[in-house]
Amino acid sequence: MFEFKPAEAKGPVRVLKGGLLIDGNGGKPVKDPVILLEGRRIKQVGVKGKVKIPAKAEVIDCGTATLMPGLMDVHLHTMMFNCLTFHNYRVAQWEITPELQQMYGLFHAQLCFDMGFTTLRDLGLNSGRGLLTAHLCAIRDSIEAGVIEGPRMLIGGFTTITGSHLDLIQPRAAQRYGFQTADGPWELRKLARTNLLAGCDIVKTCATGGGGTDKEEPDIRNMTQEEIDAIVDEAHAFHKTAAVHCFTPNGQRMALAAGADTIEHMVFHDDETIDMIAEAGTWMTPTLLHRTDHAIGTRKDQGTSQFVLNKMKALQPYCFETFQKMHKAGVNIALGTDMGFDPEMGTNAREMEIYVTLGMTPMEAIMSATKNAARAIKLDKQLGTVEAGKLADIIAVKGDPLKNIRVFQDKKNIQLVMKEGRIYADRRPGHDKNVVSVTPRDWKKIDYL
Repeated sequence: MFEFKPAEAKGPVRVLKGGLLIDGNGGKPVKDPVILLEGRRIKQVGVKGKVKIPAKAEVIDCGTATLMPGLMDVHLHTMMFNCLTFHNYRVAQWEITPELQQMYGLFHAQLCFDMGFTTLRDLGLNSGRGLLTAHLCAIRDSIEAGVIEGPRMLIGGFTTITGSHLDLIQPRAAQRYGFQTADGPWELRKLARTNLLAGCDIVKTCATGGGGTDKEEPDIRNMTQEEIDAIVDEAHAFHKTAAVHCFTPNGQRMALAAGADTIEHMVFHDDETIDMIAEAGTWMTPTLLHRTDHAIGTRKDQGTSQFVLNKMKALQPYCFETFQKMHKAGVNIALGTDMGFDPEMGTNAREMEIYVTLGMTPMEAIMSATKNAARAIKLDKQLGTVEAGKLADIIAVKGDPLKNIRVFQDKKNIQLVMKEGRIYADRRPGHDKNVVSVTPRDWKKIDYL
């Protein structure tokens, strides 16, 4: 595949020091690491006394902190009406302008960035004003251009049939705006092309029903094989990736047959299909944080219907069991939270704690958010590990996450957030730089009732 690579300026030379290095490759942590940076990239990785430090290099000393790759969440929805910023998502969905919704999308992305998540894969949305794919792409592009600070973002565009799970994020009685859904392979190709024209990086589609919507069962088929084949083919024709929402083994098989790049969610399973997924090497995102009692409670506080709350609770044990079986079978797993309505933006790292509780080692959980996440989104040549030649996405964490995976959950512990060699958050002793200057719940919740 042709890949245009513009010339890259070398930039200043700096040195990053810490107490421990988890490089993302799964090996034994390294004590007293020294990382030599040149501009946006890592030039050399070594240990104290073995790396020659240039005379005029700036030294960034992180003391005893653990250095590691920037974290990634490869399934979330930053422009949905999160419980931290909107009092009632049903009201917000109809009373907030797309322009204000876009600003909150940026804000939600920055909350995640401040907690060490340097890359987010936002898998899109629909709304009462349309799909808003272009709005999400504008957030991504403004960050990339350096106009505003934020994480690296990859954007998905919903490409689904009429009445699909992703269509039912809006109430059935809502008037649909614009070209939001399509039916039949050629109409769906056109919708995929429309999203690609808006600038999306991923074509997101939906093979089955889901959990968080009214009056819809999870095992409803949302796509024929011919339709899903067309969508995935269209994404690949434009050198983009395809992500498929699946709740059932039948949906998972359809996604595999179509050649999907990632399968979204772990809910129902059968052993034969798990073996097929493992053999194919297709990446899966569990999205278990969205299944917790805490997430269900926040949805209740926002006014979610009892039908949806009951469904989410009923699905919970199946999700956890499926994760355990898929992990044991060697399925490729990349961290994804499905943050949208719930839970709180910026709490992405709680997903890793769930993985550990369900049987992953802390190192495996960390790799699901670093090297393996980068592999899932096809950015592993540039990101995911601390290695020479890669982009300098590095965080410094107070404590040892291999001994306590919960250290990522306290903002004070995320002492340094670096993306492409630039420091965006610095909470080392004597420093006070944040991406977002307010603390959670200090801002006013939007409620126009």
